[in-house]
Amino acid sequence: MNLNRIILASLLAQLVLISCNTPVVSTNPATQAALLVPVYTTDTLAHDTDDPAIWIHPTDPSRSLIVGTDKDEAGGLYVFDLKGKLDSTRSVPGLKRPNNVDIEYGLKIGDTLVDIAVVTERLTNQIRIFRMPDMLALDAGGIPVFEGETGTGYRDLMGISLYKNKKGDVYAIVGRKNGPVDSTYLWQYLLTGTGANTVKATLVRKFGAYSGLHEIESIAVDDQLGYIYYSDEGVGVRKYYADPEKGNQELALFGRGLFKEDNEGISIYALTDSTGFILVSDQQDHSFHIYTREGSTENPHAHLLLRKQYVAARESDGSEIVATPLLPDFPYGLFVAMSDNKTFHYYPAEKIIGDSLMNSRKK
Repeated sequence: MNLNRIILASLLAQLVLISCNTPVVSTNPATQAALLVPVYTTDTLAHDTDDPAIWIHPTDPSRSLIVGTDKDEAGGLYVFDLKGKLDSTRSVPGLKRPNNVDIEYGLKIGDTLVDIAVVTERLTNQIRIFRMPDMLALDAGGIPVFEGETGTGYRDLMGISLYKNKKGDVYAIVGRKNGPVDSTYLWQYLLTGTGANTVKATLVRKFGAYSGLHEIESIAVDDQLGYIYYSDEGVGVRKYYADPEKGNQELALFGRGLFKEDNEGISIYALTDSTGFILVSDQQDHSFHIYTREGSTENPHAHLLLRKQYVAARESDGSEIVATPLLPDFPYGLFVAMSDNKTFHYYPAEKIIGDSLMNSRKK
C-alpha cells in the first residue's frame, strides 16, 4: 500500500510539471539553468500586461518606479513600486490599447530637463508622453504617427524605444502591427519640448527591414553605443545605427533558428561602458537568451549566445533591465518581465544573466 502511494505521488508530481509546462532541460546548445522564480510579482491588472519600463530616481534609488502597459481598449499605463505594489495615484487609466512603453532621461523643455515615459496607443494611432515621476501628460492629448500610411495595420502602433544622443537630442523609434517589406518599417521621430510644457514629434527617417513573417513589436536602444535592436518575430534580432546621420544599413541579424517560435522582448544590461549583455525573450519557450552586448575583435556586430534562462513568467513579450543597484533586493540591478497572468515579475539582474557569467565577465 505504501509503495502504491509513493508511485501515485510520483505520477501526480510529473503531471503537475507537465501541466505547468515548466521545462528543466533545454535542447539549445547554450548552457541553461533551472527555472527562476521572481523576488516580487506586481499587483494584478485588469486586462493584459504587455511591456514594462524602469525609471531610476535621481537621488534615492529606493524610490525608483516601474511603469507597465495594460493592453486593452480600456487599458492604461500603470505605476508600481520596487515591491510590485500598484501606485494608483500616478497611474494613467483610460488609454486606448496601449502597447509598449519606454523611458528616457533629460528631455529639454524650456529651461528644464524632464524625464519622460512614452507609450504607443494603438487604437488612436498616437504616441502618448508623460513626465516622470508624476505622470503629467506632455502631449496635448496625443501625437499622431505613421501619418499617410493606408495599408491594413500600417498605423496600428506596437513597439517603441527612445534614444538620446551625445548632444542631448531625444528620439522615438516607433513600430506597428504591419508594414512594408521595403526597409521602411520603423519610423524615427525627433522629440522636442515647447514653451507650453508640451512635446512635439518631427519625422526624421524611415528605415528597418521586415521579413513579412509575423510582426515587429520589441525595440531596444543602446544609448551608450548608439545601436537599435528589434525583433523580427520568427526570424531574429536586427541591428541598426540609432543616429539617423549614420545611415540605414543593417549591421546584424542574429538569433536565427534559435527560438522556439517568436523572439520578442529585448533589454540591454551595461556591464561597463562598452560590454554587457543583450537579453531576448523566447516567448513560447518561457525563457530568455543572453547574448554578448559587444562583438568580437573581427566583427563588432557579432553577438554570441552565452546561455538561456527559464523563468516563471509565461509567454513574456515585454521586458526591461537596469544595472543600477536597487538595494537590498537587487544589488546588481533589476530585470522586469511581463507574464500572461496580468502581472509583471521582478528578478535580480545577476540571476537572470547568471552569477557565474556576471563574475567571469567582470574580470
